Amino acid sequence: MDKAFSGRVWKLRDDIDTDIIIPTQYLADIGLEEMKRYAFQPLRPELAGQIQPGDMIVAGKNFGCGSSREQAAEVLVALGVRCVIAKSFARIFFRNAINNGLLLIENGQLHDFCEEGDLVTVRLNERIECRGRSFSIPRIPEDLFRILDDGGLVKSMKKRNGIA
Repeated sequence: MDKAFSGRVWKLRDDIDTDIIIPTQYLADIGLEEMKRYAFQPLRPELAGQIQPGDMIVAGKNFGCGSSREQAAEVLVALGVRCVIAKSFARIFFRNAINNGLLLIENGQLHDFCEEGDLVTVRLNERIECRGRSFSIPRIPEDLFRILDDGGLVKSMKKRNGIA
């Protein structure tokens, strides 16, 4: 995982639940590639088609609340979302994101400062930069960084245990 990267911001509100990230009706009998077309449909039907690989989501409080469905994190990875920066995350979503190799960063200020379309630079274990302003971020523990760098928990365990 790169220690520094930049991406375009897609800004979302507080309390984005897993039913908004991927609605229940799109979970059965379709693959992830088709499923990703329906991401955020209840809130912003056009958004899934606009997100480009490397883009970032900046959200308010409680991102990923609701059910424990792992597809919510999986669909963000499939869309190419580089990371989600939010004021806070639902704990089960946080675990699902890590398990799927999706970087989450908690920051209480960026959401109120940035605008959709802004270019944000993340310098891991240092700061976030947006329009000339810097925002501090927490350090990522080395073992968590390794899991994210490997693409998620299962991939990391396979790598650690020498399984292809």
